[in-house]
Amino acid sequence: MAFASTVTVDEIESLEMATFPGEITVVSSGKCEEFEQAMAYLGAQEVIGFDTETKPCFVPKVPRNKMAILQLSGPDKAYIFRPQQVGVPPKLAALLGNPGILKIGAAIHDDIRGLQEYRRFIPKGFVDLQRLAPEYGIEEKSVRKMSAIILKKRVSKSQQLSNWESAHLSEAQLRYAAIDAWICREMYYKLKESNSNG
Repeated sequence: MAFASTVTVDEIESLEMATFPGEITVVSSGKCEEFEQAMAYLGAQEVIGFDTETKPCFVPKVPRNKMAILQLSGPDKAYIFRPQQVGVPPKLAALLGNPGILKIGAAIHDDIRGLQEYRRFIPKGFVDLQRLAPEYGIEEKSVRKMSAIILKKRVSKSQQLSNWESAHLSEAQLRYAAIDAWICREMYYKLKESNSNG
């Protein structure tokens, strides 16, 4: 299966919107039932989608805000961790350092560095779609454009610059965050599937 190398804005706009089909859970404590459920579910996956969000800073020369949320998604459940409340507990650090569970993201270097501000860990099992996609002739780097090419789905970016440190994340923010992680996992599977079909 051949993929297009690039995509236009008009082509993206004509596509169906991506929607996350599962359950979204916010984890704002490392000692709650949701955290244990997240670890059990994510730890049982072979491949999970990975992304982070940081509150944007619009003032030049001001230090970047610390990472506000970490999103990890399986096929039907997405967990939104709030490291400013949770930190990166040892079990979560172990998951991020487990080479047997693939974590699929895009431009993951800065995401990992942001997480390591909360706890040092050795990242293992990470796959960066920005490095993988060129092997399939795809020149685009953004999740929005890669998703359009690989999955023929449009990813909304309407919440990207919203306040991720808000005490209460809106439904729109949660959906956006879940989709960003989940869609990376879906793209990985689609690329790998094209190998067996090709």
